[in-house]
Parts: sequence; structure tokens; C-alpha cells
Amino acid sequence: MQNLSTNPAGPENEHIVENKELNLWEALIPVVLLMMMLAYNIFYAEGEWFGEYSNQIILLIGGAISAIVGLFNKTSIKTMGLEVLENLKSVLVPIMILFLVGALAGTWLVSGVIPAMVYYGLQVLNPSIFLPASVVIAAIISVATGSSWTTSATVGIALVGIGTALGINPGMIAGAVISGAYFGDKMSPLSDTTNLAPAMAGTDLFTHIKYMAITTVPTILITLGIFTIISFNIETSGSADVSALLDTINHTFNINPYLFIVPGVVIALILFKTKPLIALGSGVALAGVFALFFQTEVLKTLSDSNVTAIFNSIFTDTAIVTENEKLNDLFSAGGMKGMIWTILLICCAMVFGGIMDGIGALARITKSLLSIASSIFGLFASTVMSCIGLNAIASDQYLAIVIPGKMFKKAFHDKGLAPENLSRTLEDSGTVTSVLIPWNTCGAYQSGVLGVGVAEYFVYAIFNWLSPFTTLFFAALHIKIRQLKTSKLAG
Repeated sequence: MQNLSTNPAGPENEHIVENKELNLWEALIPVVLLMMMLAYNIFYAEGEWFGEYSNQIILLIGGAISAIVGLFNKTSIKTMGLEVLENLKSVLVPIMILFLVGALAGTWLVSGVIPAMVYYGLQVLNPSIFLPASVVIAAIISVATGSSWTTSATVGIALVGIGTALGINPGMIAGAVISGAYFGDKMSPLSDTTNLAPAMAGTDLFTHIKYMAITTVPTILITLGIFTIISFNIETSGSADVSALLDTINHTFNINPYLFIVPGVVIALILFKTKPLIALGSGVALAGVFALFFQTEVLKTLSDSNVTAIFNSIFTDTAIVTENEKLNDLFSAGGMKGMIWTILLICCAMVFGGIMDGIGALARITKSLLSIASSIFGLFASTVMSCIGLNAIASDQYLAIVIPGKMFKKAFHDKGLAPENLSRTLEDSGTVTSVLIPWNTCGAYQSGVLGVGVAEYFVYAIFNWLSPFTTLFFAALHIKIRQLKTSKLAG
């Protein structure tokens, strides 16, 4: 997800709370009721059951239900509160990153960086190869940076803008970007989850990456094939009037190659392992300077003061009106204010997940899944279900790797399976499915940054939902399932 430096405490330090007083059915009560409320809100209330912040309120209600269950099972309010506090502390840096991403979107708009990306991208990226090209571009950046979040916040925003101008469905573009970004996130040795999974399973980093390639490479190749087929079969409304779009962009902004210095500096800082807050903050500051040098005419249309216009782009809504209606939605940004909905969703999800962990519900549900894993395939399937379930219940990618990793480690050993089987399964089902759940930190972040709802990109995030099926397919046919050496088994 993020670079390792975004969580100084280290996700491997997450602990699991157990509660002998709590049975499985009690542990499932908050989960079932939460899912029912979320389903009602999505399918019957059109997402507005309690107004604009319906999902946030539902998560808090789910947390309250969890707390009541915990109190009936001798869990103190202090214990639950401490777990909630730990969860909120764990997302403090990601929340700050989200604020900076909002500021980045605003300043990159008024400085001409995003318009320049769209301008040159329209000339280079042909609609017939746009989707598979987006997968490849996102994958390369994500491997280099180790961060799907950084990839989306930089090239992802640009690709959505370019594709939208070409008339391509934003859900398709976001799905392609996310597919490539999470391929790179999984395979990069710089990624925190790629380091976390082998640490939980008991194997080393490069053994894990090599073994993970067995399922990951076929999955990304299938994804590329599907996007290629889609690209050849979609009609793009933008291809016929690209010249009109280019003229409008060129007339509104001062477009020149120097503007690419801004994203170039940000990517370079990340490649040199600079902390994301510093890298993104530098991108905001540099874009502000470039706006003063290159986009004075644009700034004048936004405010009487150029400096005020830049500060507004950082903190509040910015809309640059052009002669082309297609570009008006594209050339608008919400600044830090636009990230508040997403940040509140993450905080409410952390409250629910913290209480669920505090009352011992997460450990109880995972143990029950473990108890039904009698066969090797059943063990793999239970691990996959645990990871996906915890992404939905705990709303946190780290917990979806840490808890199953700790719970299933001995079971894999007892079945004579090498630890890389577990680490690969944790990544194939825990890392990649987090972005498919709207209230998970990853789903909330990606939809907020790319401006495309999870429901819109879900079906097109092919790599992400296909990965768990691939790992189960290999397990069912016993393909490349590595066994423990006899000496390790005896130990």
C-alpha cells in the first residue's frame, strides 16, 4: 500500500486480542448487521440513508453494536478504547498523505501540470491501446516506488484525466490503473505489504517474491489480455475531436514541457526513499511556484490575488472554466477539503475495526475458519476467506495480513507446507482485495484520489479480484505447492 516509512511503528507489531467469553455467533452479530445496513444503504437508499455521510454513520453504528456485544462478554470499555486509539494512530500518516494528495491535485491543476499531462497524453496514448498501456505504466511506477498509493496519486490521476478526455469509461481507466498499481505493489521489494507477508509467514523477502510470481504473472497477463480485448471493442467519443480538446487546453493554459519537472521531482524523491509526506509536500510547494511563473492568466480568473488563488487550490474547491464542457469537470479539484469525506470514512472504519479487535471478534472468526480447514485446499481456501473477510470487517489491509498470518502459520507447517505458500496466499487475497471494499482504507483512498467510486471500477479491477481465484486454482490442482523439507518438518 504505502511505503514502509509511512507506518513508523511497523504493521508487524499489530497484536491479536482473544476473548474466551465470546462465541462465534456473538462475534458475527456486528458483521452481519453492518453488512445488512451497508447493503440497504447501497441498494435501497442510493447511498443517502443518513445523508452524505451515510457509510460513516453506519460504521459507527456497527462499532456501537460491537461494543455492546463486548460489554456482554466482559470486555472493558478501556480495552476497546485502547484498540480504537491504536487503529486511529496507525492511519495518522495515511490521513496526512490524503490531505496532501488533495492539495497536490489542486496545485497541479492551477500550475498546469495536470493539463499538460492530458495535453501530451492525448497525442501519445492512442484509444486503441489506452487501457493495457495504463496497466503497464501503473505497474512500472508501482514496482519502482513500492506504493500503489503513490502511483494513483501521480500517474493515476493523469491517466484518468487523459482517458476521460478520450471518452473512455472512468471505471475502466481506474480499474486498469489499480490493476497495474497493485501488481507493482505486490512484486516490489520496497512495498510494506511485500515485506510484511513473509515476515508473518516465516520466510524471506526474495523467496516470497519469486514464489509469488508463479501466480501473479499469469494473473497480470490475463488482465492485460482482457483490457486489450476491451480496448478494441469500445467506442471512444473523444478520438474524433481531440484537436478541439488540444486547442482548448492550449488556449486556457500555458502548456510547456518544463511543467513535467514538478511530477519528475516528486517521483525522484520517492525513488530515493524520501518520506511520502516530504515528497508530496515538495510537489505541492513546487507546483505553487510554477503556477506563479507559468499560469498567471489562469490565477487571475480564480482570484484578485495570485497567492490567494494558489492557497485556495490547496485548501478548497477550484474550478477552471473552459470553452469545452468535457474539460470543465476534468479541470476541477477539491483540495484538502475534497478529501474530508474519505478521511472520515477511514476514521469510522478504524473505530469499527478497533472495537471488533478489542472484543476478540476478529480472532474468534479467524479461528473458526481455521477449524474447518481439514484438507490442503481447505487450508488455502480458509486463508483466502479470512483475508477477504478481514478486509471487509476490520477495514484495514494490515490486519488482513497480520491476523491470518499469525493464525494459519502453524497449520501450514503441520500440513508440511513451506511458509512461502502462506505468504503468497496472504498477498494474493489480503493485499489486492482491500481496494475492492469501499470502507476499507485502500478502497476509500483509491476512490477518493482517482475520483471514481469503488462500485464503478470494481468489475474492471481485474487483477485484484482475479488474484484470489488464481491462488485457489493453483492450490486445487496442486500446482507449485512447495513442501517443507524433512528436517524442517521434524523440527
